[in-house]
Amino acid sequence: MQVSVGDRLLIHGRIVGQRDRTAEVIEVLGANGSPPYRVRFEDGHETIMSPGPDTVVRPFATEA
Repeated sequence: MQVSVGDRLLIHGRIVGQRDRTAEVIEVLGANGSPPYRVRFEDGHETIMSPGPDTVVRPFATEA
C-alpha cells in the first residue's frame, strides 16, 4: 500500500454493527509512501497506523 499526504483511508468495520471509518493521511512516515502513516479521523483524533487488508485508499486527486 502506498499513499500520499491528503489521501483518505476507508477502514471497513470488522465486527457486525461496526461502521466504516475514514481517515485523512496527514504524514507518511515510511519510505516511498509506505506505512506507517499519521492519520486524522473525522472526529479530530490523530494516530499512527499501518493499515490492514480491510483498508481501501481513496486518492486525493479523485476527491472533488
